[in-house]
Amino acid sequence: MSITMSVSEGKTTDLEKQATISPREQVGLPYVPRAFANPAPLGLLSFATSIFMISLLGLEPRGVKAPNIIIPNMVFFGGAAQFIAGIMEFVAGNTLGATLFTSYAAFNLAYALIFLPGSGIIAAYSDPSTGALIPEFDQAIAMFVWAWFIISMIFTVATVRSSWTLLGALVFVDITLILLAVGYMLGQEQCLKAASATGFITAALAYWAGTAGLWGDGITPFTVPVGSLKRE
Repeated sequence: MSITMSVSEGKTTDLEKQATISPREQVGLPYVPRAFANPAPLGLLSFATSIFMISLLGLEPRGVKAPNIIIPNMVFFGGAAQFIAGIMEFVAGNTLGATLFTSYAAFNLAYALIFLPGSGIIAAYSDPSTGALIPEFDQAIAMFVWAWFIISMIFTVATVRSSWTLLGALVFVDITLILLAVGYMLGQEQCLKAASATGFITAALAYWAGTAGLWGDGITPFTVPVGSLKRE
């Protein structure tokens, strides 16, 4: 039984409707549809920026050798922001994006942790008398990189039905990690420099894929092709 009340014109107003104000009718609080945004651009752009900065540091531009400058980016943009993108991919039901973004966010955080003084990692591989890094440090970094090469290879196989851009980015991640692992393990400076070069290619492809998602869907007049590999 509906609850009604009479008005002067003889019409009735439903009190249940009167008591419930639609969000669309609240001018001060604009109605926003409850739809999740695409987290892939955030994940890809943070991933690309992290790879770019690591590769740039490997070339020691203008004599910059200390890795401390990349730690804020690795922790916040490449770590926290990319981790959030991965969690949102879980919500969206995208297993590949969820696994890839959260994993590489963990990589960035772990990499940054190596160079944080409070972690004690650098101290453990330093000569107590001189403070210089001992050769064991390079071997330890090589072990770290080899482990992530295995993870990256698994991700690469998972992208064979995504797009050429994303597949290319993961392939160059694999190449970069191999060069880094070999360079640190054998003390080959040429391999480390080559890893920086392939890292730049990785970053470029990831930037491309990220901008394709960010600029698409009519947000901008630009449509960036990524070369879909999905079966029709």
